[in-house]
Amino acid sequence: MYKILKAEMLAENIFLMDVEAKRVAKTCLPGQFVIVKIDEKGERIPLTICDYNREAGTITIVVQVVGASTKRMAALKAGDSFRDFVGPLGQPSELCHEDIAALRNKKILFVAGGVGTAPVYPQVKWLKENGVDADVIVGAKTQSLLILEKEMEKVAGNLYITTDDGSYKRKGMVTEVIKDLVKEQGIKYDVCIAIGPMIMMKFVCLLTKELDLPTVVSLNPIMVDGTGMCGACRVTVDGQVKFACVDGPEFDGHKVDFDQAMKRQLLYKTEEGRAMLEAEEGDTHHGGCGNC
Repeated sequence: MYKILKAEMLAENIFLMDVEAKRVAKTCLPGQFVIVKIDEKGERIPLTICDYNREAGTITIVVQVVGASTKRMAALKAGDSFRDFVGPLGQPSELCHEDIAALRNKKILFVAGGVGTAPVYPQVKWLKENGVDADVIVGAKTQSLLILEKEMEKVAGNLYITTDDGSYKRKGMVTEVIKDLVKEQGIKYDVCIAIGPMIMMKFVCLLTKELDLPTVVSLNPIMVDGTGMCGACRVTVDGQVKFACVDGPEFDGHKVDFDQAMKRQLLYKTEEGRAMLEAEEGDTHHGGCGNC
C-alpha cells in the first residue's frame, strides 16, 4: 500500500497529493508518469509526476476529476492509501539528456495550459536546480482554475500568466503571449515545450512553426492504459505510428498529427468507436509487440 501523506484541493475539481512511494521517488525524472489504483477493483489511472522528493521518498501527483474513478480518488485524504502506484513510466524529458552547460546557453520557453502546469513544474524546477533559467507561460480559463502559481514563481526565470476571461493578469490565449514575447519584444527562444489540452498544443505548434521555433509537446491527455496495449494513445508522428505512454509522452510538436489524435480521442470514448479503430488499424492498434 502507498500512503497518502498530504491531500489538498488546488482549484475546483483539481487536487494535489503527496504519496509515499520510495522506489518511484528514487529513480524518476521530470516528464515521467505513474499509474495508480485505489483498490483491487479500481481503474488504472495514468498521472504525470508533478514533483518528487528523493530523501523523503515521496511523489506529488495532481488529479483532475473527469469521471467516476478520479472522483473517488479526489475524495481520498491524508492517511488513506493507494493499492498500486507503478512507475516511473514513459520517457523522461529530453532536457534531462542534454549537456547542462549547453542548456545554460539556451533560451527555453515553457507553455502550460490548465492542468498541464503540473507536468511543466518539475521540468522547470529541475532546470532551476541545475542553474538554468526558463521562461514560463501559464494559461487558464479563469483565475479560479489557476494552479501552482507560487511554486512556479520560485523556479521560473520569468512567469507570464494569462486567463481566457481576463479575470487575472493578462487576458487571452497563451498563443497571444508567445506572439508578444517573440514578435513584439523580440525574444529569441531556442526551444518551446508546450503541455496542456490537445487543442492548445495544436495551436501553439501552428504558431511556433510559423515562428521557426522548435517545439516539444507532451501527449499526456491521450493516455489511458499507460502500457501501449490499449491503443488509446496511438499517434502519428512524422508519418510513423507511436504510442505516447511508451514512446513518449514527449514528441516533436511540428510532426504530430493533432487532428488525427483528437479524432481518435472522441472515437475511443465509445465501445463501438474502439472496435472500429481496432478493426481499421490492425496490428498497429496496440503497442508492445504490435500483435497482442
